[in-house]
Amino acid sequence: MRRFLPDQFTLLLVATVALASLLPVTGVAAGWFSIATKCAIALLFFLQGARLSRQVVIGGLLHWRLHLTILATTFGVFPLLGYGIAHLLPFELPDGMMAGILFIAVLPSTVQSSIAFTSMAGGNVPAAICAATASNIVGMFATPLLIGILLSASGGGGGFSFDVLYQILLQLLLPFIIGQLLMPWIGDWVRSHKKILSPVDRGSILMVVYLAFSTAVAEGLWHQLSLADLGELVIINAAMLAVVLTLTMFGSRALGFSRADEIAIVFCGSKKSLASGVPMAGAIFAGQSVGAVVLPLMLFHQMQLMICAVIAQHYARTALETVEA
Repeated sequence: MRRFLPDQFTLLLVATVALASLLPVTGVAAGWFSIATKCAIALLFFLQGARLSRQVVIGGLLHWRLHLTILATTFGVFPLLGYGIAHLLPFELPDGMMAGILFIAVLPSTVQSSIAFTSMAGGNVPAAICAATASNIVGMFATPLLIGILLSASGGGGGFSFDVLYQILLQLLLPFIIGQLLMPWIGDWVRSHKKILSPVDRGSILMVVYLAFSTAVAEGLWHQLSLADLGELVIINAAMLAVVLTLTMFGSRALGFSRADEIAIVFCGSKKSLASGVPMAGAIFAGQSVGAVVLPLMLFHQMQLMICAVIAQHYARTALETVEA
């Protein structure tokens, strides 16, 4: 039953939301905290760029069919599915929640957990590393464009903004590129000090969540949200995740991919990044209730971890049984 329990990071997220609900940061303090948060996010993406070996990137890019399949799922199938679910299911969510559902659909894949689950299941790990990383780089351009299109098509206002794209590239892509440029000199040191630097990954996300929910609480988020709304969010997230997992699993087989490639496609194509999504939400939905937008993503994050852990163990068990037979 341990695989169904929340992981440590999820518990920290819940604690952060609780802290923001009881002691939200406001006023001048919120302004300074916002600056610190942006610096922490920039450091996070700088370290991601410094960690990634160019040999891994070049080697993985050669498997273009796999990467094309994952990108098509992440930025093609998922947005269409999110738009369809948002309009077909008979739910009426508070302001910002449905935008949060559409936002999940256009986000890039996760990096760390996609690689971890691919490795656990016995899949193509180098391809997963490259696919997940490529997804995040493409997402810096694709996510603001797609969310603008979906919001406009949904009648929710908004649209593509070059200012939003500029903010995302400045805060996320530029630090990543600088990290990549410095990788030959600092890459080995960064990779060998994962435990020391890991608080930057989680801490920066927790800072963004705290700031977003502080603003949302000040705007009366918990007075607008009911248990029924939370239940509807869980149903919508579960429907999206189940459909994409099914499509990636059986679609990769129909396309003739090997079992190792299928595993990489399933885990990289079905997951959405909290690390990229939270800072992007702050830029894309600036001036709006970012906490309401981020809440569906936080729920989706935990659901994808629990379900993918079960699937990864199933893949690993099946491979062991095949070897023993």
